[in-house]
Amino acid sequence: MNNVRTLSDTKRAFHTLHTRPINTIYRRVVEELMVEMHLLQVNVDFHYNPIYALGVVTSFDRFMQGYQPELDKESIFNALVRSVEADPQIYRQDAQRLQNLATSLPSQDLIAWLSQQNQLDRDADFQASLQAIASNANFKYSRLFAIGLFSLLELSEPEMVKDEKKRTEALKTIAAGLHLSDDKLNKDLELYLSNLDKMTQALVVMADLLSADRKKREQRTQQSGTTATPPTSNE
Repeated sequence: MNNVRTLSDTKRAFHTLHTRPINTIYRRVVEELMVEMHLLQVNVDFHYNPIYALGVVTSFDRFMQGYQPELDKESIFNALVRSVEADPQIYRQDAQRLQNLATSLPSQDLIAWLSQQNQLDRDADFQASLQAIASNANFKYSRLFAIGLFSLLELSEPEMVKDEKKRTEALKTIAAGLHLSDDKLNKDLELYLSNLDKMTQALVVMADLLSADRKKREQRTQQSGTTATPPTSNE
């Protein structure tokens, strides 16, 4: 008997948990995240880890920037994580823990730790996660895991990740230490950064269209107010 949860089950759960419609420009973001998280969750080699959680949280927060109404964002996030039978609070807590850790470390120390060249006496649980990843020949790599790694580097030294050469070298070192494909890591992150740029551009275009539409409505209102009053006759 096959009891593997289907994508339809996940989508149904999401729409039961979040019943309000999602703004068109953001709908694809939510759907793609949902599909990606679902496919990982049902994969026998997938195991939750805090870097993956940071990738999910960062991806969601970045791509959902500017979402209106603002209050719906947390409802969408919670429904997204719960739809794959996970706990959104754990995702947020683990992401926050790693964010705090990354901002407190120089990038060279963070890279050495992530690549397992050096172990820091800072977070035993995180160290255990890194060791588990490095020693697991069947570790299920994902784009969201890559985004989590990138986010750690970005929080530690924002200028370093803007330099393509330095970023590539750092990722190569980390990939070697964790026994991951640095080629896949770099390609996934290039696509992520490209999609972020496209989303930013789309939001600018959307804002311009809304502004132009508002001006037209205001002009029509002014014109109708002007024409509504007939000229007085001097006769």
